[in-house]
Amino acid sequence: MFYRYVLQNRHNEELYYGYTNNLDRRLSEHNNDGRTWKLVYYEAYLAEEDARARERKLKHYGQSRTHLKRRIKASLLL
Repeated sequence: MFYRYVLQNRHNEELYYGYTNNLDRRLSEHNNDGRTWKLVYYEAYLAEEDARARERKLKHYGQSRTHLKRRIKASLLL
């Protein structure tokens, strides 16, 4: 499985969008850089290409991010 995920920094509420094939490992890697990230959302895909395409869409198109934030607003610290 490939995962498209959204992390939120617990201190400044910054959001990070990414994809991985190992969600636990990737979250640990993010938290090793001295910041504290919280997993707030993820989507699972069978094909890596689908996960990458979705990540690109969220990183480059503001409307996609806006719709996602609206959908998961109760999960965000905002």
